[in-house]
Amino acid sequence: MSERTAKDGPLLRVSGVEAAYGRARVLFGVDVEVAAGTLMCVMGRNGVGKTTLLNAIMGVLPPSAGTVEFDGEDVTRLPTYERVRRGMGYVPQGHETFPQLTVAENLRVTLEASRHRDKGAIEEALEVFPRLKELLGRRAGFLSGGQQQQLAIARALVTRPRMLILDEPTEGIQPSIVAEIEAAVERLHREKGLAVLLVEQYLELALRLADGFVIIEGGVVRHSGTAEDLHDDRVKSMLAV
Repeated sequence: MSERTAKDGPLLRVSGVEAAYGRARVLFGVDVEVAAGTLMCVMGRNGVGKTTLLNAIMGVLPPSAGTVEFDGEDVTRLPTYERVRRGMGYVPQGHETFPQLTVAENLRVTLEASRHRDKGAIEEALEVFPRLKELLGRRAGFLSGGQQQQLAIARALVTRPRMLILDEPTEGIQPSIVAEIEAAVERLHREKGLAVLLVEQYLELALRLADGFVIIEGGVVRHSGTAEDLHDDRVKSMLAV
């Protein structure tokens, strides 16, 4: 692993990334940078390539062109598990958990597969989502959608990531737990200094959390800026359904 640190450049640098599903190209030369300790929001209408971008960053869908660098190291061709070991924590859409395992077992399995295996990481993750402490013996498949999402994020935190990558973590979740997830992400970012790359549809949530944003349209970055720029009517029009 490179001895470079994020001080030499952004923690994550995505350069000219292209990606396709078979012959259907989805991304056409996307550039995104995330500095250490910042929260970058990826926005855009449905079907523009936001999830594809995250999958390319994590190696779930290898880019057909371009590079992905993490902490100065080219990780473009590394498998997903190696990116996780380097500090990239990914929470995809769909509240991904092991439904037949209990909450506690989900966390333990993730810890055992991590690079550090520090049991304190589970306690730290449960402090972020204390609601899960009462559910440790329950199978994940019997949790509500919001509880499953909290567990999915907690599993990513158990790996002690340097960057948390979240794909629409509030989608389809009851408002009370949306507020808990938002508060947890803000605390991890503001107090713990965790870098976050967040795909989010809700403009108001992005306004509250983001340091910067990019808007994807038609598989390319059409606009980028700081959170203040999200107040611009021209930017809002690019997000309107």
